[in-house]
Amino acid sequence: MKTALSVNVNKVALLRNSRANGLPSVLHACTLALQAGAQGITIHPRPDERHIRRSDVGDIAQLMQAWPGREFNIEGNPLHNLMDIIRAVRPHQATFVPDSMEQSTSDHGWDLAAQGEVLRPLIAECRALGVRVSLFMDAQAQHMAAAKTLGADRVELYTESWAHAYGSADEAKVLAQFQAAAQAAAAAGLGVNAGHDLNLHNLAAFAQALPALDEVSIGHALIADALELGMAGAAAAYLACLQAAA
Repeated sequence: MKTALSVNVNKVALLRNSRANGLPSVLHACTLALQAGAQGITIHPRPDERHIRRSDVGDIAQLMQAWPGREFNIEGNPLHNLMDIIRAVRPHQATFVPDSMEQSTSDHGWDLAAQGEVLRPLIAECRALGVRVSLFMDAQAQHMAAAKTLGADRVELYTESWAHAYGSADEAKVLAQFQAAAQAAAAAGLGVNAGHDLNLHNLAAFAQALPALDEVSIGHALIADALELGMAGAAAAYLACLQAAA
């Protein structure tokens, strides 16, 4: 399979935090996803610990040691709490996301013209720690080369616009924007990830259209599907979409 699936377990932690009994278990959810064949686990710990807690980070890092060849991806804003976490656990990948503390979810990519020089030393620090860096970016082909210039290894294309356009009259136009962004990223020497609102309906078409797509990070829709299919079943269904695209 050409595109890896990283399962974001934030929403499992969000549900867990509504009670004091530790249910559902974030670690068990990770294990089920990995047993089903997911190639990685993603978390996005926020400063207020509204879902993933600091203790979860260490627990998942320890769990991942039992799964060689699977990837631990930690997302977040490096200007908030992310760098301390990266220094502590050294995941395989750090995805820098420009979210504010008040946001309920990510809703835009980096403005590298305004913020790139702030990110440059943080990217360098991660790479010195042996951590691959991906920058969360809007699908704008003209900005991909700047990510490489700053030292990033990959970009993660923000796919909410694709999710909204899928099945509409704008689908082809929006997909072409993502294809152009992915091609520009690959031409600059960057790997290409994608995430946000990808689901069982729109994933296969997206992955098939982007041959250079290395990884998708999927949380909200996959966890929603797990309510019907179970965690292992949901992970398997998303892997089947990627297999069909390949």
